[in-house]
Amino acid sequence: MPVREVPAREVEDHPLVRVVVVTFSPGPSLPPFLSTLAEATSQPYVVVLADNGSVDGAPEAAVGPRVQLLPTGGNLGYGRAANLGAAGSRADWLVVANPDLTWEPGALDELMAAGQRWPGAGCLGPAIRTPGGQLYPSARAFPSLGRGTGHALFGWWWPSNPWTRSYRAEGGPPVEGSTGWLSGSAMLLRRVAFEQVGGFDPSYFMYCEDMDLCHRLAQAGWSSVYAPSAVVTHVGAQATSRVAGPMLREHHRSLYRYLARLYAGPAWAPVRGLLAAGLLLRYLLAARVRAVADGAAPTRSAELLDDRPDERSS
Repeated sequence: MPVREVPAREVEDHPLVRVVVVTFSPGPSLPPFLSTLAEATSQPYVVVLADNGSVDGAPEAAVGPRVQLLPTGGNLGYGRAANLGAAGSRADWLVVANPDLTWEPGALDELMAAGQRWPGAGCLGPAIRTPGGQLYPSARAFPSLGRGTGHALFGWWWPSNPWTRSYRAEGGPPVEGSTGWLSGSAMLLRRVAFEQVGGFDPSYFMYCEDMDLCHRLAQAGWSSVYAPSAVVTHVGAQATSRVAGPMLREHHRSLYRYLARLYAGPAWAPVRGLLAAGLLLRYLLAARVRAVADGAAPTRSAELLDDRPDERSS
């Protein structure tokens, strides 16, 4: 169980929502995040920028009545910084989000309304559009050996293969409901649930910390709910693209960490060995072939969101 972090300084707030944004020289992406967030909710909120050592001045320039800066003391990784940003909050809800996304009007209110419809939900996630107009597969099943192997082997060149479609739940229109895990690029967390499981596991520097969090929430009896009536647009890789090589290594390292814990114990040692070998081979290939590193492209258009029934009327 992860150990609760202690923030670098106490952040006092009494709003309904604390929005935690992990920053690492976010550049021009941060002002649109903040301006669209103001239109995404009518509820009181505070933003905590958990800054992992930015050198571009963007987090400092964003500080204002609703925006507080929390230097973490270095590049601690995503989950550890998010824990620091969330620590000490008394808000009912926590949002953990990347700075390189924009919110559609009312999107955060929609997420909180879904939270009222699903009182057992510890985590809720919006529909995520890509800048190219695709629907990013942000709600996924937990990986299994079969789905994971098929997705790894075929996803990068055949994104509509049955293993990838099953893993990423890309069949049919986007519908509100429980899922395995949700993308950490934008998630709404019930604070009591987040604190119950100890927040993000800080042993994940980057990647899979969202999958691991949702897995531990499920073990504690909480569900994760996809709420596509809330919509954000995510540019993606604004910070990680500057250090693509190390992040590629970290991606595969985190995948192995998650799967090795899932298949723990002496009886599973041969499986862990095969996983390590397979992920190493995939990493070496991805380091040389950009398509492998990019992974499976989304297969659905975000126009599907315009044709959805409205859960608010149900």
